[in-house]
Amino acid sequence: MIIDCNGTLIDERQAVVSVYDHGFLYGMGVFETFRTYGGQAYLLDWHLERLLAGCAELGIRYTATRRDLEKRFSGLLEANNLSDAYFRLTVTAGTEALGLPSGDYESPGDLIYIKPLPAYDPAVWPAPKALQRLKLRRNTPEGPVRLKSLHYMNNILAKREMMAYPWAAGAEGLFLDGEGSLCEGMVSNLFFVEDGRLYTPSVDTGLLPGITRRKVLELAAGLGVETAEGRYSWERLVRVEEVFVTNSVQEVVPVARLFDLNGEAYAVGSTGTGEAGELTRRLQHLYREETNRLFRKKGGRGNE
Repeated sequence: MIIDCNGTLIDERQAVVSVYDHGFLYGMGVFETFRTYGGQAYLLDWHLERLLAGCAELGIRYTATRRDLEKRFSGLLEANNLSDAYFRLTVTAGTEALGLPSGDYESPGDLIYIKPLPAYDPAVWPAPKALQRLKLRRNTPEGPVRLKSLHYMNNILAKREMMAYPWAAGAEGLFLDGEGSLCEGMVSNLFFVEDGRLYTPSVDTGLLPGITRRKVLELAAGLGVETAEGRYSWERLVRVEEVFVTNSVQEVVPVARLFDLNGEAYAVGSTGTGEAGELTRRLQHLYREETNRLFRKKGGRGNE
């Protein structure tokens, strides 16, 4: 694949980062992952807002504008002969002396990775997932709120733990926080529905405040659905009516089953059919309506 390294298109096999880059040495950097619809990065303003806030907190003097990024995304799509793709925009602190810095990072670097998406059919909803409760707890964030930073060891250890659960092949791992409250998936945010009300764990559990999470809360408010963010237990989750997870690439994904540490399975909802619940389906529909409008606006595949 062709990627973008500091504004230059280059074969991914030729891209390099200095061994003295503090992103490599100390994990000082942030990233955003998202996809395009009709060639447009969805919710890019929100992604850029989060990225720049993370850079500011880490003292990384990085600037970027929506216009410049869109131009670079377009160039990558063309160079890789893709109409839409998955993107990862990574900002590293840049090359500095060995040792902890005494000031801000003045010369950061960035990389934009791209990879093809699975075939997309707006008429087909994501297949229901299973969630596997993890023994490993979500570590507390290094700062006040978890950043989408280059420090990802907790997630990788969780992925390794999933290999111990043969019954959960293809499932998403579900973190609890240090106090035993529901937190988030390895690569997703968690929602559940109870008595017509929408719940999601609060930021103080150490979760990453996801962009799709934010969008779903906005869509729910537009429907007049009451929402709540707080601390909830696993024991409560196994009794609720609907569960779904969100991220920017997979969108809104219903959850059909929950597995505990011993492999006991709990069917979500009263019927246990694995079908998306009513509110989950409404939120999926609204999310797809917005992204399909981008397809139509660009003459893309929105009506296929």
